[in-house]
Amino acid sequence: MIRPRPFAVSDDALDDLRERLRRTRWPEPEPVQDWSQGVPSRRLRALCAYWRDSYDWRACEARLNALDPSTTHIDGLDIHFLHLRSPEPDATPLVMTHGWPGSVIEFLKVAPLLADPRAHGGAAEDAFHVVLPSLPGFGLSGKPAETGWGPERIARAWVELMQRLGYHQFVAQGGDWGHAVTTALGGIGEPAVRAIHSNMFPTYGAEEATSPPERRALQRQRDFEDNESGYKHEQIQSPQTIGYALTDSPVGQAAWIYEKYQQWTDHGGDPEALLSRDEMLDNISLYWLTGTAASSARIYWESFRGYRDPKVDVPVGVSIFPRDIYLGSRRWAEAKYPRLVHYQEMPRGGHFAAWEQPELLAEEIRLTFRHLR
Repeated sequence: MIRPRPFAVSDDALDDLRERLRRTRWPEPEPVQDWSQGVPSRRLRALCAYWRDSYDWRACEARLNALDPSTTHIDGLDIHFLHLRSPEPDATPLVMTHGWPGSVIEFLKVAPLLADPRAHGGAAEDAFHVVLPSLPGFGLSGKPAETGWGPERIARAWVELMQRLGYHQFVAQGGDWGHAVTTALGGIGEPAVRAIHSNMFPTYGAEEATSPPERRALQRQRDFEDNESGYKHEQIQSPQTIGYALTDSPVGQAAWIYEKYQQWTDHGGDPEALLSRDEMLDNISLYWLTGTAASSARIYWESFRGYRDPKVDVPVGVSIFPRDIYLGSRRWAEAKYPRLVHYQEMPRGGHFAAWEQPELLAEEIRLTFRHLR
């Protein structure tokens, strides 16, 4: 029921990518000196020149293939996942879920810290068996040919996946769409799901602010909706339409994602000072080489039209990173989660917490789930 499925992109696909990059039809440069009209031409030209002439997908492929890439068929769809078993026999099973425009690649730094804490100066009792599935329509998971694959259905598939791996009780973690899936897992609850942790807490509905941090959180949400959410509305309304452009143009796919690194990471002025070009292109290349621009965008169409977070009765941990989209307060978290066992506002980091600050996130996960041991 579980089969090996390594990453093995053909040489022809890589040659096609480089040829498309060579033949790019570029627009004129923007008439502003900042990012206010989108990704600056000079920045994207430099990134794509590096992608064409210097980037090595095979190095990324090797890192992914070191983590036991496998697939299994659940609810009519192939689910692809990475699996890092801990050397500690009593490790706690943990499923981590990415979002958009992320992938399992954003967990490559944090997964070893969680699976083998003793190798990184930690304690054996803090070890996890780490399972990293790709959302339906992302990476090497199947592309749904029918509607209905929202967070609840994905969460049920994750329970089945973990049970097939022999993990009948587990904990869950995620941010972005991973937050929605993890919250849905929390709604399923015990006996399968023992506790959850999220590095995002959406502030929708939290209209009453009683402190300066809460007022800043609501202003951050308004800034996001006014200035950074165009991609969201397009993917809610017309995922197929944007999919044509991004599936045909690697430069378009790169720009669509690169902009989010600038907007949502804690980089201090230059996103490439935080994440290297190679790291960014690992993730962008995965979207391009799997042709998942449209299929990954459909989770917006599926979810914003009806998904609502369930009641969560299991223990919950929340970590708020200061450059994220949403900056939910402890008061709001306590109102939503009756069993909030951990809440922390972090000193640095943004939306891609596992990628940007793997050590900080790993410790937050340990603190949240430590009481279960």
